[in-house]
Amino acid sequence: MQHDVPKPKLAYSIREACEATSLSRTTVYAHISSGRIKAIRVGGRTLIPSESLIKLINEEG
Repeated sequence: MQHDVPKPKLAYSIREACEATSLSRTTVYAHISSGRIKAIRVGGRTLIPSESLIKLINEEG
């Protein structure tokens, strides 16, 4: 029996970032505005690189 190991995400949508960090949309956007979270636009989507979320959480801890 094989178990599929989930692949790590490279980036999160705003909604996914909120779910992953338990932060509100307002708080996530505030961190983006202040430069504490890096956000990139790909097509019409705003994505947050996973390393940016990890860095934010590590700095807060």
